[in-house]
Amino acid sequence: MAIHQRTKSLSASGKPLADSFFQLKVLNGHALHTAQFPAFAEKLAGLGFQPFVPTGIDIFQINIGKLCNQTCAHCHVDAGPDKKAENMSRETLEICLDILQKHDIPTVDITGGAPEMNPHFRWFVEECRKAGKKVMNRCNLTIIEANKKYHDLPEWFARHGVHIVSSLPHFSKTRTDAQRGDGVFEDSIAALQKLNAAGYGQPGSGLMLDLVYNPSGAFLPGSQEGLERDFKRQLAQRYGIVFNNLYAITNMPISRFLDYLVATNNYDSYMEVLINAFNPATVNGVMCRNTISISWDGFIHDCDFNQMLHLKVASKANHIRDFDYDALRNRHIVLNQHCYGCTAGSGSSCGGEIV
Repeated sequence: MAIHQRTKSLSASGKPLADSFFQLKVLNGHALHTAQFPAFAEKLAGLGFQPFVPTGIDIFQINIGKLCNQTCAHCHVDAGPDKKAENMSRETLEICLDILQKHDIPTVDITGGAPEMNPHFRWFVEECRKAGKKVMNRCNLTIIEANKKYHDLPEWFARHGVHIVSSLPHFSKTRTDAQRGDGVFEDSIAALQKLNAAGYGQPGSGLMLDLVYNPSGAFLPGSQEGLERDFKRQLAQRYGIVFNNLYAITNMPISRFLDYLVATNNYDSYMEVLINAFNPATVNGVMCRNTISISWDGFIHDCDFNQMLHLKVASKANHIRDFDYDALRNRHIVLNQHCYGCTAGSGSSCGGEIV
């Protein structure tokens, strides 16, 4: 299997920031001499959002495991080939499926790691589709090229009508490989061409193929509309690739990206960028308002980023074994300093810009 490894995971390297509690201390100015910034919760309270509550539960996002064939420099999950233990079990997936069958939650958003590496991935997707759910899969693309057992994924995805959301940092090899590891760009292009051949991104096919762009450094993404236009033109001209939408997502100051910010002395300045770009118009559209995020071990969080910081929902129903739709629908959303990342500039969610 091809392993695109740029670095080791924080946990494999034994770094202090592998500890989510230590990350929170850094974010709140209590470790590594980082600055203290205005509390995000107070910022929202000043706008009348006290408490901050959901608008509904439309998206059931599942991190099906941290096992991945890549070890990307900016990864907020700290995923990698060494994360073999953190994989969702069949029993946990069966509980998730039971919840989805009982409740009107229209979309299942499956992420990882490389979610396809979970041995129960295909079964779970098929069962979700039988239950009438829209299934989104966050694919790193290179998994399609990683091993012959994954080579059929484009056709399998198409057969089950899975909405593919794929990470591609740039349309250039240099910038992509710098962020994700040597050889990632070439494998990503090959995978996109196979997805196109299976109908993805093609007009009238109904098979959605969206790309995700993350900045390569300590700055906000540019205009999503402009980036999408450039990506579409360059990928079509150079490789004959088509896709539907591009999502521009802000790098959150957690996990490996936080480690990068601290190591390069960019943490304080990056937080200042996020805070100075705070946009009240984004608040109504942040992902935590209509999403719940399930970790590989079944705990429930307000979003994928809270999940990586082990900030569980503020409810007794904080594990899928104790799932309570009404309690979760009426919970208070847990906030911390990393939340500035979702509300900076045009905003950032799992679906890209908010405004």
